[in-house]
Amino acid sequence: TSSVPIACLKNSMFSISSMPSLPQLKTLISNHSPTIFFHPEELYFPGSISWLFTKGVLLHAKKDERTMLVSSDGSNLPMGGTDDDEYWIDFPSGNNKDEIKKGNLSTAQVYIHAKPMLGATFTDIAVWIYYPFNGPATAKVELLDLKLGKIGEHISDWEHVTLRINNFTGDLDKVFFSQHSGGVWVDAIDLEYNDNEAGNCVVYSAKSNHSAYPHPGLVLQGDRGVGLRNDTSRSNFFLNSRDNYQIVSANYLGIELAPEEPPWLQYMRKWGPKVEYDSEEEIEKVIKKIPFFLRSKLRALLHRLPNEVFGEEGPTGPKQKSSWEGDETR
Repeated sequence: TSSVPIACLKNSMFSISSMPSLPQLKTLISNHSPTIFFHPEELYFPGSISWLFTKGVLLHAKKDERTMLVSSDGSNLPMGGTDDDEYWIDFPSGNNKDEIKKGNLSTAQVYIHAKPMLGATFTDIAVWIYYPFNGPATAKVELLDLKLGKIGEHISDWEHVTLRINNFTGDLDKVFFSQHSGGVWVDAIDLEYNDNEAGNCVVYSAKSNHSAYPHPGLVLQGDRGVGLRNDTSRSNFFLNSRDNYQIVSANYLGIELAPEEPPWLQYMRKWGPKVEYDSEEEIEKVIKKIPFFLRSKLRALLHRLPNEVFGEEGPTGPKQKSSWEGDETR
């Protein structure tokens, strides 16, 4: 209308004819999916969902305080709905719990969600990785490194990177690296690649918290030499997603051609329990471990951290993330 100063285009004949077929999608995964490198001191590795559900994982129901063994394919989990805090997953107690928290790299695979983006001129291939445990945070206070005890810990950790593929050339355009509650896009030209014919890109998983980065080294979540450490490095621990993947969702292919979504993908509640503790008490425990003249700096850092860092609370699954239907955080 005359009141709108900007002329806009409406795609009135939206078509997905340029989207890849299932064989083409598998080729794109083979050509572009990343090798994920873990820090040489990593303690908490990924594991497959099928492996996880053979370890005696329990579903807790708040209403009647009952527990139920999760089936091997997750088909007895409550499906659909929203995260209403009525159900959550937890690991069995004892030594088995400690074993699960370490993950199982030999069984690990990534979970692929493919969708049209930017008017179906691009395909976004979201590469989801499940970690049974998110380890404690480590703070850097000038020259001192300090483990933060319970702070940062929680059962289950869903992380992802997203490959944006040009549908007209089949080339990788850019990659989104999820980092804590946000992330960054990195152009294909600025990525690292494996020395193979396909030239698969490289992703570095940060020690303990598993945030994704395009290059190795230290990224400090803070400023002026005080912050939370995100340490990445290439090591002999890695996951080759080119050969270890499962396509869990590609609905644009239609009902007849799209791979069937696994039951666990429809579970919308938390993948870990909520464990509350006195955050101020935890902060003071940590602060007492460092020299007096550094305490004010660390206290200021810890009080700037988001609330979700304090108290253990499992995340929701991939389908509950805003990026599942829409674009990534920018």
